[in-house]
Amino acid sequence: MSQLLLAIKTAVARAPTTNRSLSPRLCRRFADTYDEILAAGFAVNPEPEKTGQKGRPKQSPPKNLLDRLQQNKQQVLAFMYDFRVPFTNNLAERDVRMVKVKEKISGSFRTMEGAQIFCAIRSYISTVRKQGINVLAALEAALCGNPVLPSAHEPAT
Repeated sequence: MSQLLLAIKTAVARAPTTNRSLSPRLCRRFADTYDEILAAGFAVNPEPEKTGQKGRPKQSPPKNLLDRLQQNKQQVLAFMYDFRVPFTNNLAERDVRMVKVKEKISGSFRTMEGAQIFCAIRSYISTVRKQGINVLAALEAALCGNPVLPSAHEPAT
């Protein structure tokens, strides 16, 4: 599965920049391969047998992963259908990391207003950085009353 996802990532990277997604034929081929890999995984990791106990029987971690990959197929492959969707969630994790570091160092925010201000500033810095704008210049402009307004993403068609 990891090899397939990396192959899709490579195909997305090689696609012309004017494209918004991979070709329908290529998407179908990758989606079919995804389903074949899941089928092979389910064959090796069958449903657990029911015991006399109440509730659902405990599944193995590989079976849980297979179920999740099957249920969330559209989300897992979203980067192939829409090039604006990143391959990883590293940017989102990076955005949250500063809040967790601040929380770890000081224990918590003293007030809800302070937490909201911190998050607003971090959000602005993150957005400016993602759009390739100089962060210090953007902060200086904001403090002088002329904030840089990052452009909105193009709506999906």
